[in-house]
Amino acid sequence: MKFEQIINDIQNKIFSPVYFMHGEEPFFIDQLASYIETHALDEASREFNQSVLYGRDVTPEAVISMARSFPMMGNYQVVILKEAQEMDKIDELEAYIKSPLSTTVLVICYKHKKVDKRKSFYKSLSNSKDTVLFHSERLKDYQIPDWIEKTAGIMGYSVNPVSSRILSDYLGNDLGKIHNELEKLAINLEKGATITEEEIEQHIGISKDFNIFELQKALGTRNALKVQRIVKYFEDNPKEHPLQMLSVILHNFFVKVFIYHHVKQGKPKEIASELGVPPFFVKDYAQAAKVYSPQKIKTIISGIRTLDLKSKGVGTTDATSYGELKQLMYTIMH
Repeated sequence: MKFEQIINDIQNKIFSPVYFMHGEEPFFIDQLASYIETHALDEASREFNQSVLYGRDVTPEAVISMARSFPMMGNYQVVILKEAQEMDKIDELEAYIKSPLSTTVLVICYKHKKVDKRKSFYKSLSNSKDTVLFHSERLKDYQIPDWIEKTAGIMGYSVNPVSSRILSDYLGNDLGKIHNELEKLAINLEKGATITEEEIEQHIGISKDFNIFELQKALGTRNALKVQRIVKYFEDNPKEHPLQMLSVILHNFFVKVFIYHHVKQGKPKEIASELGVPPFFVKDYAQAAKVYSPQKIKTIISGIRTLDLKSKGVGTTDATSYGELKQLMYTIMH
């Protein structure tokens, strides 16, 4: 079942006896569990008919015993098992999953990994008409900006493409962290407002002029003065711009420029798909491809990998020095 479909069913008070949520991305699992926790029962009923358990603290027998009990003064009870991946012998829940109680909503949160599909436990989950099975997949980097725009839309705001890219580049693929920052912006903006670079700088602290996105654009146009100023800003604010993060983002940028050389004859949407970016940003890679040949890009990527190793202490006595980054910028620009 898809995330949006489960949310829609919960909003319409359509509940299943068992929810089993597993996968590498904990954010969606936490969101669904929280949504069920706050929407399944009214506030008065929760005190009597809602229980939250943790995998490391309970046995399968205890979970089954609680799930088989009947609600008090209500139509059903909610039992939420968090951190289920830490429970010993979780497969023993299979007996209950095969024959769940219709008056119980059992929510099982199995995070950071998938259930082994070869085991009968998984087969019972997938074959049960009474179970909602949700696989929470980690988003790929290129999917993050689109997710930011959709999430902001759900909150009642819009985000321009540049702003979503800045947030993605600086916050990475930690959806929980991104969601928290969007909530921080929501507190300071009126409903319906557009989240811009200025708003991000004011409320989150990411400079609209001195950020990795602007550095990539400056490199793409060989604007040496702007590159120098941005790198100096990074050096003065190392906590917000660690070398390890910069090397990863720069590596991804030049890999995409390299790919552009091989797909530039395609249609715009096809090119965007190959690069894994929204069509809006293809022009930036097209511009950079005019400046850097495939052979030059190979040299640049090699230099970025060296920077990454040195930022981790390999082959240097000062892993925090931005001298290597400055030297890399000089190599790229000349």
